[in-house]
Amino acid sequence: MKLFIDCRMLNSGGIGTYLESLLPYFIKSFECLLLIYPDQKECLPDCTASCQIIETDIKTFSLKELFLFPASLKKIINSCDIFYSPYCNVPCGIKIPVFTTIHDIVFLDIPELSSRAGILIRKFFYQRAINKSKAIFTVSQFSADRIKAKLKIKNKPLIVTYNSVPEHFSLEKPAKIVKDNSIIYVGNIKKHKGLSFLLEAFEICKANGLDCKLVIIGNAENFRSGDTEIAKRLSSADEKDICFTGRISDAELQNYYQKAKLLVQPSLYEGFGMPPLEALYLGTNVVISDIPVFKEIYADFPISFFKSADSNDLAEKIQQSFNKAAPENLPQKYSFQKTANIIVETFNSILQ
Repeated sequence: MKLFIDCRMLNSGGIGTYLESLLPYFIKSFECLLLIYPDQKECLPDCTASCQIIETDIKTFSLKELFLFPASLKKIINSCDIFYSPYCNVPCGIKIPVFTTIHDIVFLDIPELSSRAGILIRKFFYQRAINKSKAIFTVSQFSADRIKAKLKIKNKPLIVTYNSVPEHFSLEKPAKIVKDNSIIYVGNIKKHKGLSFLLEAFEICKANGLDCKLVIIGNAENFRSGDTEIAKRLSSADEKDICFTGRISDAELQNYYQKAKLLVQPSLYEGFGMPPLEALYLGTNVVISDIPVFKEIYADFPISFFKSADSNDLAEKIQQSFNKAAPENLPQKYSFQKTANIIVETFNSILQ
């Protein structure tokens, strides 16, 4: 069976990691054809060596993808048995069964993150993906419930396939890691990430005498397009207390995770929320907001919840957790093999 996979979102944050982690399992189960941008060819994972690679410069969610997708590409796609997108973009003219993943609908649930036009455009693409898909995947029951509340699912299967720790974090870890006094945050500065509450809590902790440093890890472009008020606060912060790394490699991120005393994820909204799981896996304690999706995902993990949007409670939880022993005996709830198995079984069951 031939599986055509849209890989143009490789190396693009969480969706790229999700896809890269699933590729080895798809390649074991199917004859895979991969659609990429020309500049992605050199960074394809080793597992793709046996795959047919198709290059294009057509951007995801572009008018050309939507209305003028080349006949030559459509012919290749339609010669396959399945089209899979790790997100909700579907090129025009696809006649074979389509499957997509909607990770979250944050822009529909928090409309102040975008303009009215931006919200309508996103809703159009979400609904279009649902309408064209045989089944839709998502990464938490919370996201599934929100998709059902905001979009028209009709009788389409909406299937939860949880995220997991990427394979590059499963490499051999040093026997002993010397922790520094850092608290790390991984993400962008858009308002739903709750970084303003972490900055306030950090100031409280410093005023209370906690010897700590805040390290903010994220793509610089995401920071420039995020919350301008927070951007100003970060630009004026003392680098001895708060530093911003910008975009870093997976190896550098792993090093930050391992050396930190704490990871804090103060999100007001997530579809899943990967950084807490990655930090726990690498031996670092976690403080996260008590939003519904985190209560779902991390219910059985040794973490500390704080009251969402409450800087004082967050400061208290940081101080309580800062010198705790490293987390141990983590539940083995999530794996990309489990996720891939669910997706592959769905493909096979629907196409039988």
